[in-house]
Amino acid sequence: MRLAVVGGGWAGMAAAVAAADAGIDVTVLEATRQLGGRARAMPSTRPDGVAVQLDNGQHILIGAYSHCLALMQRVGLDLPQVLTALPLALPYPDGQGLQMPGWATRLPAPLDALVAIATARGWTWGERLALVRASLTWQRSGFVCAPSLTVSGLCSSLPQRVMDELVEPLCVSALNLPASQASAAVFLRVMRDALFGSRSGPWSASSLLLPRADLSALFPDAAARWLATTHPQASRVLTGARVTTLLPMPNGWCLAGQRDGEAFDWAFDAVIWATGAAPATRAMQEACNHAPEATAVALRAWAHMAAALDFTAITTVYAWAPGVRLTQPMLALRSRIGAPAQFVFDRGQLNSADPSTQGALAFVISASEGERETLEQSVLQQARDQLGLHHLQVIQTVVEKRATFACTPGLQRPEVAIAPRLWAAGDYVAGPYPATLEGAVRSGLDAVTRL
Repeated sequence: MRLAVVGGGWAGMAAAVAAADAGIDVTVLEATRQLGGRARAMPSTRPDGVAVQLDNGQHILIGAYSHCLALMQRVGLDLPQVLTALPLALPYPDGQGLQMPGWATRLPAPLDALVAIATARGWTWGERLALVRASLTWQRSGFVCAPSLTVSGLCSSLPQRVMDELVEPLCVSALNLPASQASAAVFLRVMRDALFGSRSGPWSASSLLLPRADLSALFPDAAARWLATTHPQASRVLTGARVTTLLPMPNGWCLAGQRDGEAFDWAFDAVIWATGAAPATRAMQEACNHAPEATAVALRAWAHMAAALDFTAITTVYAWAPGVRLTQPMLALRSRIGAPAQFVFDRGQLNSADPSTQGALAFVISASEGERETLEQSVLQQARDQLGLHHLQVIQTVVEKRATFACTPGLQRPEVAIAPRLWAAGDYVAGPYPATLEGAVRSGLDAVTRL
Protein backbone atom coordinates (compact mmCIF):
# COMPACT_ATOMS: atom_id res chain seq x y z
CA MET A 1 0.00 0.00 0.00
CA ARG A 2 1.19 3.49 -0.85
CA LEU A 3 0.07 6.12 1.68
CA ALA A 4 0.37 9.90 1.41
CA VAL A 5 0.38 12.03 4.55
CA VAL A 6 -0.36 15.66 3.67
CA GLY A 7 1.17 17.85 6.40
CA GLY A 8 4.36 17.41 8.41
CA GLY A 9 3.14 18.67 11.78
CA TRP A 10 2.92 16.55 14.92
CA ALA A 11 -0.19 14.72 13.71
CA GLY A 12 1.23 14.03 10.27
CA MET A 13 4.60 12.83 11.52
CA ALA A 14 2.91 10.63 14.14
CA ALA A 15 0.87 9.06 11.36
CA ALA A 16 3.98 8.57 9.21
CA VAL A 17 5.89 6.80 12.00
CA ALA A 18 2.94 4.52 12.81
CA ALA A 19 2.37 3.72 9.14
CA ALA A 20 6.03 2.87 8.56
CA ASP A 21 5.99 0.62 11.63
CA ALA A 22 2.99 -1.16 10.10
CA GLY A 23 4.90 -1.87 6.91
CA ILE A 24 3.15 0.75 4.80
CA ASP A 25 5.01 2.72 2.12
CA VAL A 26 4.53 6.33 3.29
CA THR A 27 5.25 9.72 1.74
CA VAL A 28 4.92 12.91 3.81
CA LEU A 29 4.18 16.07 1.80
CA GLU A 30 4.84 19.27 3.77
CA ALA A 31 4.15 22.58 2.04
CA THR A 32 6.72 24.60 4.01
CA ARG A 33 10.44 24.03 4.47
CA GLN A 34 10.08 23.16 8.15
CA LEU A 35 8.36 20.34 9.96
CA GLY A 36 6.23 20.88 13.04
CA GLY A 37 3.13 22.77 11.87
CA ARG A 38 1.88 25.09 14.62
CA ALA A 39 4.44 23.65 17.06
CA ARG A 40 7.73 24.32 15.31
CA ALA A 41 11.06 26.07 15.74
CA MET A 42 11.39 29.72 14.78
CA PRO A 43 14.74 31.45 14.31
CA SER A 44 14.93 35.00 15.62
CA THR A 45 17.40 37.67 16.75
CA ARG A 46 17.78 39.21 20.21
CA PRO A 47 17.79 43.02 20.54
CA ASP A 48 21.59 42.88 20.90
CA GLY A 49 21.92 41.19 17.50
CA VAL A 50 22.56 37.63 18.74
CA ALA A 51 20.70 34.89 16.86
CA VAL A 52 18.37 32.84 19.06
CA GLN A 53 16.12 29.85 18.40
CA LEU A 54 12.55 30.32 19.60
CA ASP A 55 9.30 28.48 18.91
CA ASN A 56 6.06 29.36 17.20
CA GLY A 57 4.52 29.39 20.67
CA GLN A 58 5.40 27.89 24.05
CA HIS A 59 4.09 24.37 24.65
CA ILE A 60 4.24 22.06 27.63
CA LEU A 61 3.48 18.38 28.03
CA ILE A 62 2.35 16.46 31.10
CA GLY A 63 3.22 12.97 32.27
CA ALA A 64 -0.24 11.79 31.23
CA TYR A 65 0.59 12.39 27.55
CA SER A 66 1.39 8.70 27.14
CA HIS A 67 1.04 8.49 23.34
CA CYS A 68 3.17 11.56 22.75
CA LEU A 69 5.94 10.44 25.09
CA ALA A 70 5.97 6.87 23.76
CA LEU A 71 6.28 8.09 20.18
CA MET A 72 9.12 10.44 21.08
CA GLN A 73 10.97 7.49 22.57
CA ARG A 74 10.12 5.37 19.52
CA VAL A 75 12.02 7.76 17.25
CA GLY A 76 15.08 7.66 19.45
CA LEU A 77 14.72 10.65 21.78
CA ASP A 78 16.08 10.46 25.33
CA LEU A 79 13.18 12.04 27.18
CA PRO A 80 15.13 13.34 30.21
CA GLN A 81 17.52 15.02 27.77
CA VAL A 82 14.79 16.90 25.87
CA LEU A 83 12.28 17.53 28.67
CA THR A 84 12.59 19.18 32.07
CA ALA A 85 10.23 17.49 34.52
CA LEU A 86 8.62 19.51 37.28
CA PRO A 87 6.16 18.27 39.90
CA LEU A 88 2.61 19.54 39.59
CA ALA A 89 2.85 23.21 40.51
CA LEU A 90 1.49 26.60 39.60
CA PRO A 91 3.73 28.88 41.67
CA TYR A 92 3.28 32.65 41.49
CA PRO A 93 6.16 35.13 41.75
CA ASP A 94 5.18 35.94 45.34
CA GLY A 95 5.61 32.27 46.35
CA GLN A 96 1.92 31.47 46.66
CA GLY A 97 -0.02 28.88 44.67
CA LEU A 98 0.02 25.15 44.11
CA GLN A 99 3.47 23.61 44.71
CA MET A 100 4.05 19.90 45.25
CA PRO A 101 6.77 18.98 47.79
CA GLY A 102 9.61 16.98 46.31
CA TRP A 103 8.92 13.94 48.50
CA ALA A 104 5.34 13.74 47.23
CA THR A 105 6.47 13.05 43.65
CA ARG A 106 7.20 9.45 44.68
CA LEU A 107 3.61 8.86 45.77
CA PRO A 108 1.16 7.05 43.47
CA ALA A 109 -1.69 8.98 41.86
CA PRO A 110 -3.84 10.57 43.12
CA LEU A 111 -1.99 10.94 46.43
CA ASP A 112 0.71 13.12 44.85
CA ALA A 113 -1.88 15.58 43.54
CA LEU A 114 -3.78 15.54 46.83
CA VAL A 115 -0.59 16.44 48.69
CA ALA A 116 0.00 19.32 46.28
CA ILE A 117 -3.51 20.58 46.99
CA ALA A 118 -3.14 20.15 50.75
CA THR A 119 0.10 22.15 50.80
CA ALA A 120 -0.93 24.96 48.44
CA ARG A 121 0.61 28.16 49.76
CA GLY A 122 -1.64 31.06 50.61
CA TRP A 123 -4.79 28.91 50.69
CA THR A 124 -6.94 28.34 53.74
CA TRP A 125 -7.73 24.79 54.86
CA GLY A 126 -11.31 25.36 53.74
CA GLU A 127 -10.15 26.20 50.24
CA ARG A 128 -7.88 23.16 50.11
CA LEU A 129 -10.57 20.79 51.38
CA ALA A 130 -13.07 22.18 48.88
CA LEU A 131 -10.78 21.25 46.00
CA VAL A 132 -10.05 17.79 47.45
CA ARG A 133 -13.79 17.14 47.80
CA ALA A 134 -14.41 18.31 44.24
CA SER A 135 -11.62 16.09 42.86
CA LEU A 136 -12.98 13.02 44.64
CA THR A 137 -16.49 13.84 43.44
CA TRP A 138 -15.20 13.95 39.85
CA GLN A 139 -13.55 10.59 40.40
CA ARG A 140 -16.71 8.99 41.77
CA SER A 141 -18.62 10.22 38.71
CA GLY A 142 -16.08 8.58 36.41
CA PHE A 143 -14.96 12.05 35.27
CA VAL A 144 -18.14 12.31 33.22
CA CYS A 145 -20.60 15.20 33.18
CA ALA A 146 -23.36 16.61 31.02
CA PRO A 147 -22.04 17.65 27.58
CA SER A 148 -23.64 21.08 27.97
CA LEU A 149 -21.79 21.95 31.19
CA THR A 150 -19.06 24.60 31.31
CA VAL A 151 -16.02 24.42 33.56
CA SER A 152 -17.44 27.28 35.62
CA GLY A 153 -20.64 25.31 36.10
CA LEU A 154 -18.70 22.20 37.05
CA CYS A 155 -16.68 24.14 39.64
CA SER A 156 -19.43 26.42 40.93
CA SER A 157 -18.96 25.19 44.52
CA LEU A 158 -15.24 26.00 44.64
CA PRO A 159 -13.94 29.08 46.46
CA GLN A 160 -12.97 32.05 44.34
CA ARG A 161 -9.24 31.75 45.19
CA VAL A 162 -9.20 28.15 43.92
CA MET A 163 -10.92 29.25 40.73
CA ASP A 164 -8.56 32.18 40.19
CA GLU A 165 -5.28 30.46 41.08
CA LEU A 166 -5.85 26.92 39.80
CA VAL A 167 -8.95 26.18 37.76
CA GLU A 168 -8.78 29.21 35.47
CA PRO A 169 -5.04 28.82 34.69
CA LEU A 170 -5.43 25.08 34.08
CA CYS A 171 -8.50 25.57 31.94
CA VAL A 172 -7.07 28.33 29.77
CA SER A 173 -3.78 26.46 29.30
CA ALA A 174 -5.42 23.15 28.35
CA LEU A 175 -8.49 24.35 26.43
CA ASN A 176 -7.47 27.92 25.50
CA LEU A 177 -10.78 29.26 26.78
CA PRO A 178 -11.87 30.83 30.06
CA ALA A 179 -13.76 28.54 32.42
CA SER A 180 -17.03 30.33 31.69
CA GLN A 181 -16.88 29.17 28.04
CA ALA A 182 -14.91 25.91 28.12
CA SER A 183 -16.29 22.37 27.94
CA ALA A 184 -16.38 20.71 31.34
CA ALA A 185 -16.52 17.26 29.70
CA VAL A 186 -13.18 17.73 27.94
CA PHE A 187 -11.66 19.45 30.99
CA LEU A 188 -12.59 16.42 33.10
CA ARG A 189 -10.90 14.04 30.66
CA VAL A 190 -7.65 15.97 31.04
CA MET A 191 -8.05 16.11 34.82
CA ARG A 192 -8.74 12.37 34.95
CA ASP A 193 -5.52 11.54 33.13
CA ALA A 194 -3.44 14.15 34.97
CA LEU A 195 -4.68 13.49 38.51
CA PHE A 196 -5.49 9.78 38.40
CA GLY A 197 -3.51 8.47 35.43
CA SER A 198 -0.65 5.98 35.51
CA ARG A 199 3.03 6.95 35.48
CA SER A 200 4.88 7.53 32.18
CA GLY A 201 8.34 6.10 32.79
CA PRO A 202 9.94 8.01 35.68
CA TRP A 203 7.23 10.66 35.80
CA SER A 204 3.84 10.83 37.44
CA ALA A 205 0.85 11.64 35.26
CA SER A 206 0.61 15.10 36.80
CA SER A 207 4.25 16.03 36.11
CA LEU A 208 4.79 19.14 34.01
CA LEU A 209 7.23 18.44 31.17
CA LEU A 210 8.85 21.55 29.68
CA PRO A 211 10.76 21.29 26.39
CA ARG A 212 14.53 21.72 26.60
CA ALA A 213 14.82 21.66 22.80
CA ASP A 214 12.95 23.61 20.14
CA LEU A 215 9.61 22.13 19.13
CA SER A 216 10.74 20.90 15.72
CA ALA A 217 13.63 18.98 17.32
CA LEU A 218 11.34 17.73 20.08
CA PHE A 219 9.59 15.31 17.71
CA PRO A 220 9.03 16.13 14.00
CA ASP A 221 12.69 16.40 12.98
CA ALA A 222 13.58 13.31 15.02
CA ALA A 223 10.72 11.42 13.36
CA ALA A 224 12.02 12.38 9.91
CA ARG A 225 15.50 11.13 10.79
CA TRP A 226 14.08 7.92 12.18
CA LEU A 227 12.08 7.29 8.99
CA ALA A 228 15.13 7.93 6.82
CA THR A 229 17.26 5.58 8.94
CA THR A 230 14.88 2.70 9.66
CA HIS A 231 12.71 2.73 6.52
CA PRO A 232 14.85 4.33 3.81
CA GLN A 233 13.23 2.40 0.94
CA ALA A 234 9.63 2.81 2.06
CA SER A 235 9.38 6.32 3.48
CA ARG A 236 9.94 9.84 2.19
CA VAL A 237 9.56 13.20 3.91
CA LEU A 238 9.30 15.92 1.28
CA THR A 239 9.33 19.55 2.40
CA GLY A 240 8.39 22.38 0.07
CA ALA A 241 5.80 20.06 -1.50
CA ARG A 242 2.51 21.93 -1.75
CA VAL A 243 -0.55 19.86 -2.68
CA THR A 244 -2.99 21.93 -4.72
CA THR A 245 -5.40 19.28 -6.01
CA LEU A 246 -6.97 16.18 -4.48
CA LEU A 247 -8.53 13.92 -7.12
CA PRO A 248 -10.43 10.69 -6.40
CA MET A 249 -9.49 7.57 -8.34
CA PRO A 250 -11.20 4.16 -8.49
CA ASN A 251 -8.79 2.68 -5.94
CA GLY A 252 -7.27 5.67 -4.20
CA TRP A 253 -6.45 9.33 -4.67
CA CYS A 254 -4.25 11.44 -6.90
CA LEU A 255 -2.35 14.36 -5.37
CA ALA A 256 -1.18 17.13 -7.66
CA GLY A 257 0.90 20.15 -6.78
CA GLN A 258 4.36 21.68 -6.94
CA ARG A 259 7.72 21.09 -5.32
CA ASP A 260 10.72 23.32 -5.97
CA GLY A 261 8.95 24.86 -8.96
CA GLU A 262 8.23 21.50 -10.59
CA ALA A 263 4.75 20.03 -10.90
CA PHE A 264 3.96 16.60 -9.50
CA ASP A 265 1.00 14.30 -10.06
CA TRP A 266 1.21 11.20 -7.88
CA ALA A 267 -1.23 8.36 -7.22
CA PHE A 268 -1.69 6.80 -3.78
CA ASP A 269 -3.80 3.98 -2.41
CA ALA A 270 -4.79 6.08 0.62
CA VAL A 271 -4.35 9.58 2.02
CA ILE A 272 -4.20 10.97 5.55
CA TRP A 273 -4.86 14.72 5.40
CA ALA A 274 -2.97 16.21 8.34
CA THR A 275 -3.10 19.96 7.80
CA GLY A 276 -4.95 22.58 9.83
CA ALA A 277 -8.73 22.73 9.66
CA ALA A 278 -8.95 25.65 7.19
CA PRO A 279 -6.75 24.19 4.41
CA ALA A 280 -8.32 20.78 4.97
CA THR A 281 -11.78 22.28 4.52
CA ARG A 282 -10.78 24.01 1.28
CA ALA A 283 -9.19 20.85 -0.09
CA MET A 284 -12.30 18.75 0.60
CA GLN A 285 -14.63 21.37 -0.87
CA GLU A 286 -12.56 21.55 -4.06
CA ALA A 287 -12.33 17.75 -4.29
CA CYS A 288 -16.14 17.59 -4.40
CA ASN A 289 -16.02 19.03 -7.93
CA HIS A 290 -14.21 15.96 -9.25
CA ALA A 291 -15.71 13.19 -7.13
CA PRO A 292 -18.54 10.70 -7.75
CA GLU A 293 -21.75 11.72 -6.05
CA ALA A 294 -21.46 9.39 -3.04
CA THR A 295 -17.89 10.51 -2.36
CA ALA A 296 -18.82 14.16 -2.92
CA VAL A 297 -21.58 13.89 -0.31
CA ALA A 298 -19.09 12.56 2.25
CA LEU A 299 -16.54 15.25 1.42
CA ARG A 300 -19.16 18.03 1.73
CA ALA A 301 -20.46 16.73 5.04
CA TRP A 302 -16.97 16.56 6.53
CA ALA A 303 -15.99 19.99 5.18
CA HIS A 304 -19.22 21.51 6.54
CA MET A 305 -18.44 20.26 10.06
CA ALA A 306 -14.81 21.41 9.89
CA ALA A 307 -15.83 24.84 8.59
CA ALA A 308 -18.23 25.27 11.52
CA LEU A 309 -15.41 25.19 14.09
CA ASP A 310 -14.52 28.42 15.83
CA PHE A 311 -10.91 29.15 16.76
CA THR A 312 -9.16 31.08 19.49
CA ALA A 313 -5.78 32.80 19.51
CA ILE A 314 -2.62 32.39 21.54
CA THR A 315 -0.03 35.16 21.71
CA THR A 316 3.53 34.52 22.85
CA VAL A 317 5.65 37.56 23.68
CA TYR A 318 9.36 36.75 23.75
CA ALA A 319 11.36 39.31 25.73
CA TRP A 320 14.98 39.56 26.81
CA ALA A 321 17.36 41.39 29.10
CA PRO A 322 20.94 40.51 30.11
CA GLY A 323 21.22 38.39 33.25
CA VAL A 324 17.49 37.80 33.71
CA ARG A 325 16.66 34.55 35.53
CA LEU A 326 13.36 33.58 37.13
CA THR A 327 13.07 31.75 40.44
CA GLN A 328 11.48 28.80 38.57
CA PRO A 329 11.58 27.64 34.91
CA MET A 330 7.85 28.41 34.77
CA LEU A 331 5.76 30.78 36.83
CA ALA A 332 2.06 31.50 36.84
CA LEU A 333 1.07 35.15 36.52
CA ARG A 334 -2.02 36.90 37.78
CA SER A 335 -3.93 37.70 34.63
CA ARG A 336 -6.40 40.57 34.55
CA ILE A 337 -7.27 43.61 32.45
CA GLY A 338 -4.00 45.22 31.43
CA ALA A 339 -1.99 42.16 32.53
CA PRO A 340 -2.88 39.54 29.92
CA ALA A 341 -0.22 36.79 30.29
CA GLN A 342 -1.09 33.73 32.36
CA PHE A 343 2.38 32.13 32.37
CA VAL A 344 6.02 33.04 31.84
CA PHE A 345 8.78 30.57 30.91
CA ASP A 346 12.51 31.06 31.42
CA ARG A 347 14.02 29.84 28.15
CA GLY A 348 17.52 30.20 29.57
CA GLN A 349 16.83 27.76 32.39
CA LEU A 350 15.08 25.30 30.10
CA ASN A 351 17.80 25.31 27.45
CA SER A 352 20.88 26.01 29.53
CA ALA A 353 23.18 24.46 26.91
CA ASP A 354 22.40 27.28 24.47
CA PRO A 355 23.99 30.58 25.60
CA SER A 356 21.77 32.60 23.26
CA THR A 357 18.67 31.73 25.31
CA GLN A 358 20.04 33.20 28.55
CA GLY A 359 17.86 36.10 29.64
CA ALA A 360 15.06 35.14 27.23
CA LEU A 361 11.53 34.83 28.62
CA ALA A 362 8.34 33.62 26.93
CA PHE A 363 5.09 35.23 28.13
CA VAL A 364 2.03 33.22 27.08
CA ILE A 365 -1.39 34.80 26.57
CA SER A 366 -3.98 32.08 26.00
CA ALA A 367 -7.36 33.02 24.53
CA SER A 368 -5.71 36.29 23.57
CA GLU A 369 -7.50 39.32 22.15
CA GLY A 370 -6.26 42.70 21.04
CA GLU A 371 -3.54 44.16 18.87
CA ARG A 372 0.05 42.94 18.90
CA GLU A 373 1.57 46.26 20.03
CA THR A 374 -0.95 46.67 22.85
CA LEU A 375 -0.30 43.14 24.10
CA GLU A 376 3.46 43.68 24.01
CA GLN A 377 3.27 46.84 26.09
CA SER A 378 0.84 45.24 28.53
CA VAL A 379 3.16 42.27 29.02
CA LEU A 380 6.18 44.48 29.62
CA GLN A 381 4.19 46.39 32.26
CA GLN A 382 3.04 43.09 33.78
CA ALA A 383 6.69 41.99 33.99
CA ARG A 384 7.53 45.21 35.84
CA ASP A 385 4.61 44.89 38.22
CA GLN A 386 4.68 41.16 39.00
CA LEU A 387 8.30 40.15 38.36
CA GLY A 388 10.15 43.38 39.11
CA LEU A 389 11.78 43.30 35.65
CA HIS A 390 12.14 46.86 34.32
CA HIS A 391 14.53 46.51 31.40
CA LEU A 392 13.01 43.78 29.22
CA GLN A 393 13.02 44.32 25.47
CA VAL A 394 10.76 42.44 23.07
CA ILE A 395 12.54 39.92 20.86
CA GLN A 396 9.49 38.86 18.86
CA THR A 397 5.77 38.42 19.35
CA VAL A 398 3.94 35.49 17.78
CA VAL A 399 0.19 35.82 17.35
CA GLU A 400 -1.35 32.50 16.28
CA LYS A 401 -4.90 33.60 15.47
CA ARG A 402 -6.16 30.05 14.86
CA ALA A 403 -4.09 28.37 17.55
CA THR A 404 -6.80 26.02 18.82
CA PHE A 405 -10.42 25.21 18.12
CA ALA A 406 -12.83 26.69 20.64
CA CYS A 407 -13.50 23.72 22.92
CA THR A 408 -17.00 24.72 23.98
CA PRO A 409 -19.69 22.50 25.56
CA GLY A 410 -21.39 20.06 23.19
CA LEU A 411 -18.97 20.78 20.34
CA GLN A 412 -19.16 18.38 17.39
CA ARG A 413 -15.74 17.88 15.78
CA PRO A 414 -15.13 16.41 12.32
CA GLU A 415 -14.49 12.68 12.28
CA VAL A 416 -11.26 10.89 11.39
CA ALA A 417 -12.89 9.18 8.39
CA ILE A 418 -13.62 11.60 5.53
CA ALA A 419 -14.34 9.41 2.50
CA PRO A 420 -13.22 5.99 1.21
CA ARG A 421 -9.42 5.69 1.60
CA LEU A 422 -9.23 9.25 2.95
CA TRP A 423 -8.72 10.15 6.61
CA ALA A 424 -8.08 13.31 8.64
CA ALA A 425 -5.52 13.91 11.36
CA GLY A 426 -5.07 17.02 13.49
CA ASP A 427 -5.73 18.28 16.99
CA TYR A 428 -9.18 19.52 15.86
CA VAL A 429 -10.37 16.07 14.72
CA ALA A 430 -12.81 14.16 16.94
CA GLY A 431 -11.04 12.68 19.94
CA PRO A 432 -10.87 12.74 23.74
CA TYR A 433 -8.37 15.58 24.06
CA PRO A 434 -8.46 19.32 23.38
CA ALA A 435 -6.06 21.00 20.92
CA THR A 436 -2.81 19.82 22.50
CA LEU A 437 0.29 18.00 21.27
CA GLU A 438 -1.15 14.81 22.74
CA GLY A 439 -4.39 15.40 20.85
CA ALA A 440 -2.51 15.88 17.58
CA VAL A 441 -0.40 12.75 18.05
CA ARG A 442 -3.40 10.63 19.03
CA SER A 443 -5.27 11.73 15.91
CA GLY A 444 -2.39 10.69 13.67
CA LEU A 445 -2.16 7.29 15.34
CA ASP A 446 -5.94 6.88 15.15
CA ALA A 447 -5.95 7.57 11.41
CA VAL A 448 -3.39 4.82 10.81
CA THR A 449 -5.37 2.42 13.00
CA ARG A 450 -8.48 3.08 10.86
CA LEU A 451 -6.39 2.60 7.74
